[in-house]
Amino acid sequence: MSGRPKLRRGARFFRGRSEEASSSSSRSAELSEQENPDSNGLTRSRKLVMSMVFILTFLLLGFRNHVRLKEKEFPQKSRQFFAVIAEYGSRLYNYQARLRMPKEQLELLKKESQILENNFREILFLMEQIDVLKALLRDTQAGLHNYSWNTDGDPTGVQDHPEEMSHLVNYILKKLREDQVQMADYALKSAGASVIEAGTSESYKNNKAKLYWHGIGFLNYEMPPDIILQPDVHPGKCWAFPGSQGHALIKLARTIIPTAVTMEHISEKVSSGNISSAPKEFSVYGISKQCEGEEIFLGQFIYNKTGTTVQTFTLQHEVSEFLLCVKLKILSNWGHPKYSCLYRFRVHGTPRDDT
Repeated sequence: MSGRPKLRRGARFFRGRSEEASSSSSRSAELSEQENPDSNGLTRSRKLVMSMVFILTFLLLGFRNHVRLKEKEFPQKSRQFFAVIAEYGSRLYNYQARLRMPKEQLELLKKESQILENNFREILFLMEQIDVLKALLRDTQAGLHNYSWNTDGDPTGVQDHPEEMSHLVNYILKKLREDQVQMADYALKSAGASVIEAGTSESYKNNKAKLYWHGIGFLNYEMPPDIILQPDVHPGKCWAFPGSQGHALIKLARTIIPTAVTMEHISEKVSSGNISSAPKEFSVYGISKQCEGEEIFLGQFIYNKTGTTVQTFTLQHEVSEFLLCVKLKILSNWGHPKYSCLYRFRVHGTPRDDT
């Protein structure tokens, strides 16, 4: 009986010790948690700060390397490239603005250029009249002023008269207005003649010959080949082709038997003393079978630049058949190295009698 109470007391003793040990361990854990409540939070914040510092350091190093590379390898080329792009962009914008010019301004520009051209023609005509009057005065001073006049206004004899000078001036002006050749021109554009461009040399390309608006050139301007078939002979009104040799195929106003040709150029006085681009040696051919047949040689001639401005040449070889086309070949000029300039070319002959 006495042994059982001892066993019970021993069990109670061990149970009390184990409970005290477990309570003490739980208390120590609670104390450690109370002493370090944010240990996990501190480690996380430290990791975040370290990662941010690493990223910022990496970006700073990359930016410094980019600046060094830009300064070493691309110092001025990139700036020049962007400057060129900006310049061409501004030019393109200005060019597009010119193209959007109102039609009224274009019409006004055409009218002003036509007025200037007409005034220039009048000035040239007045200069010719002044030269004639100067020659008349010199003849009068030399004693060559005794003329008589018939009803047609032509001089017929020698007679002293108070109104002699006025009659003489009127007669000279009348002769100036008349055509000097006095033969029909079957290569006249207004009569129906034309230039066949397929059989004609290319025109001379000149970058300086441009139309300008507010000092900016935007369109190349050159005279067409058919300008040589028109009577408007003034400085610059010519067909220019590169070099000293060229040709033009002309379809006449009607079929004829050619007998003569006329070459016309401006004088040295009007062109500031230089007509080296004038044609020198040239030849003329007739084309049979409606401008598609063989070439028939009609003659070879020399235009004298020191002679009269209008020079007529009789053909050296006669033909019996009627021709519709004539080919003009310029063989040389008077020394201009870049181009030759042709003002007017005429063809004379006997037309077919359609009656």
